[in-house]
Amino acid sequence: MIRVVLADDQELVRSGFAMILDAQPDIEVVGEAGDGTAAIAAVGEHDPDVVLLDIRMPGLDGIEAAKVVCAEHRARAIMLTTFDQDDYVYDALYAGASGFLLKDVRRDDLVHAVRVVAAGESLLAPAVTRRLISDITRNRPRAGTTTSDRLSVLTERERETLRLLGRGLSNAEIAAAMVVSEHTVKTHVSNVLAKLGIRDRVQAVIAAYETRLIEPS
Repeated sequence: MIRVVLADDQELVRSGFAMILDAQPDIEVVGEAGDGTAAIAAVGEHDPDVVLLDIRMPGLDGIEAAKVVCAEHRARAIMLTTFDQDDYVYDALYAGASGFLLKDVRRDDLVHAVRVVAAGESLLAPAVTRRLISDITRNRPRAGTTTSDRLSVLTERERETLRLLGRGLSNAEIAAAMVVSEHTVKTHVSNVLAKLGIRDRVQAVIAAYETRLIEPS
């Protein structure tokens, strides 16, 4: 069962999303919150698999709440907003979020997003991920990260896996490119995440660009 916490300052939005998610046989909404502070408390109390966070909430906003949740808890964050400006996407990714949805998301897409993120994957399609991360690293460079120091913990095969992740390839595509099994790829991906201290594939793509393993085109 996938456990979910919903955080939005609009009660109608929360109740609507809760009805959709609770109707699924494999999803349970275990907590709700109306602001970022309450969201962090709800995550601490209920230990969910996924937390849906509205970006704009009174007091502590969703971005700041995501930073705390992603740093201190196992829950994976999906950000909710009525806006689709790039800055919100950038901030959400850097906060550690694994997904980004507009509030007018279709019912099926909402359910799919929760399942995908709960399974440890990112919500963004590969092409979207590549474009966003390329823009992030081109326009908002991060200091102090170089290929030699951050990636020194990786083996050559793990580094190649990270490079292919950065290009947005699926596990099956990586397996074909490296001429190995998908099981081996999954092992490499898990090792990359663990060694770099990152949570999921979105963060792996960010790391590939930040360390200049891949240069923005």
